[in-house]
Amino acid sequence: MARMVAGAQSVHRVIRLLRALAAQGKGGARLVDLAEETGLERPTVHRLLAGLVAEGMAARETVSRRYRLGPLAYELGLAATPPLDLRRLCEPTLLRIAERSSDTVFLTVPSGLDTICLDRKEGSFPIKTLTVDIGTRRPMGVGAGGLALLMTLPLEEAERTIALLAPRIAQYARLDAKTAIAMLKRAHKLGYALNDRQLTPGAMSISLAVKNGQGQAVAAVSVGAIQARMAPDRQKMLAAILKEEVAQIEARLKSLA
Repeated sequence: MARMVAGAQSVHRVIRLLRALAAQGKGGARLVDLAEETGLERPTVHRLLAGLVAEGMAARETVSRRYRLGPLAYELGLAATPPLDLRRLCEPTLLRIAERSSDTVFLTVPSGLDTICLDRKEGSFPIKTLTVDIGTRRPMGVGAGGLALLMTLPLEEAERTIALLAPRIAQYARLDAKTAIAMLKRAHKLGYALNDRQLTPGAMSISLAVKNGQGQAVAAVSVGAIQARMAPDRQKMLAAILKEEVAQIEARLKSLA
């Protein structure tokens, strides 16, 4: 029994470490950063990373000594078959929103207390707001998509989630837990999530959640644009487009239930 418990703990630690690597994106992370992010001791992180690198699940840059996800992680991702292909189901809608708005459209999905950018479509407007790459993982409450997902929870539960993620949220410039909660409350008043504290200066985004037939939030659709294209009147216009298009996605989800 003790061996089983120890084995399960090791698995949980490895998964926690892989999630931390995924959150760092292409730039990778230092060992000390991964230890801080996961709450694991540095020797433990070093040992786990050595095993992951040996198996191809992680890679270590020779010069910078930073770690990132390895080729095997990509291969396993290609082999995985989700129970519902949200990216494929939502793609026509994302393309339509990009055409109607001329701006960049993002599809975000929840993953535990994180969000992942599942897809991105660019509109025709020449100045692009490519603030998030496909595959980017961020804590819930960071970005319009994460706020939109939190809007579907009771306010107290959403606030507890943000408080739990406070140390991670604080790692993002111009943002902390208190600000994220204020943005969440504003979102409830507006009827849509608004992110005007982007890491990219001069960029803004709005978002609405997508719910399945059981009323659970399974994704969020966001529109990002430069600040000059995000006046209050245009925000309302984009929110109306999102509401209309999200309703069509939700209708398709109900038909599949």
